[in-house]
Amino acid sequence: MFSRRSILALLPTAVAVGALAAPAIAQPARKLRVGFQKGEPTLVAAKQNRSLETALAPLGVEVEWLEFPFGPPMLEAMRVGSIDFGGVGDTPPIFAQAAHADLLYVAALPAGASALLVPPGSKLQTLQDLKGKKLAFARGSSAHNLAVVAVEKAGLAWGDIVPVPLAPADAAAAFERGSIDAWSIWDPYYALYETRPGVRVLASSADLVAQNSFYIASHAFVTANTAVTAKTVDTLASVAAWSRAHRTELAALLATGTGVPEAVELRAIERSPLKVLPMNDAFADSQQQEADRFHALGLIPTTINVRTQVWHVSA
Repeated sequence: MFSRRSILALLPTAVAVGALAAPAIAQPARKLRVGFQKGEPTLVAAKQNRSLETALAPLGVEVEWLEFPFGPPMLEAMRVGSIDFGGVGDTPPIFAQAAHADLLYVAALPAGASALLVPPGSKLQTLQDLKGKKLAFARGSSAHNLAVVAVEKAGLAWGDIVPVPLAPADAAAAFERGSIDAWSIWDPYYALYETRPGVRVLASSADLVAQNSFYIASHAFVTANTAVTAKTVDTLASVAAWSRAHRTELAALLATGTGVPEAVELRAIERSPLKVLPMNDAFADSQQQEADRFHALGLIPTTINVRTQVWHVSA
């Protein structure tokens, strides 16, 4: 059984809302402020190895790292000008764009694994059994999308379940208490909990939907710093290529950087594609379909056009 300390190791240092700065006027950068989560292995590896620092130093750019618990607060920080670049799942940029944030998709990452977990003693056996049950997820996160897809795959309406929006730390506590019936969550939380006694996977992302993650950047930053943005994406693509070929070393590196047990990190990264790819029409269309689904359910207030937020390197 994992200790409370192991769980807390997944949680970042807090970023106080009151500390968020006002949006800055676009100008050439002397610093790249990068938002990261412990669940995004390429950024954590780059941080540990100082890959971005090395790559951007010739351009006269320093790197500052800021940690977030999940995607929505990271993109809110970007919206108000506190960070320039970050890695998030598929859903946060949709919610951010619906809230009129001026962000750009600058690269795509086929996502690692996520799942719907049920606690010890659960009688749920199929997705249809979610009817009338409490399903927890982080609102506006990739886990929110997985929950929506799971409900659809079950042939249920969104109103047939009891949605319980909880940040990962709160959902973990609720899961341990048995006060929720299922938990939609991504790696490495998924990897941390799936082997605990009595915990079962009701369905995984492999069963439900292909998900992606993305590198998102401030439109103002990209406009003023095209070369820095391109160099950042290229460097992270190189880090991902190294990671694919060195998964065992990567697990040890991530464990050192996050405090998550090495065996948990290895289980998570073994099912991660570890690729950084250019944005293309297929990625944009997948995001558009997700955005349209969320709007149809009334989960975002307006329709959005994803392609208007995609960065084209040659532009």
